[in-house]
Amino acid sequence: MDELNARQRARLRSLAHPLKPVVHVGKDGVDQAVAGSVADAFQNRELIKVKVLETSPDDPAEAAEQLAGRVKDAHVVQVIGRTVVLYRPHPENPEIRLG
Repeated sequence: MDELNARQRARLRSLAHPLKPVVHVGKDGVDQAVAGSVADAFQNRELIKVKVLETSPDDPAEAAEQLAGRVKDAHVVQVIGRTVVLYRPHPENPEIRLG
């Protein structure tokens, strides 16, 4: 999958609405540990929320792009406030159908 179109983003945003953040970006910013945590979270789910804390040196939009760049096949769905929604389809058995 190359990029998400507007309809796919809207569908993913609606699915992400009830989710709670599973990874937090703290004072060290987006480092290897955070990228590893995001990759681990994608082992169990296709859609995750990441919270960029106030203490983070990274802007939430920058953090989102860095995470999407470090985690293979991850896409930024949205950045709203300090919360980032990331999507990565499961390589063998995707549960979310984007059509």
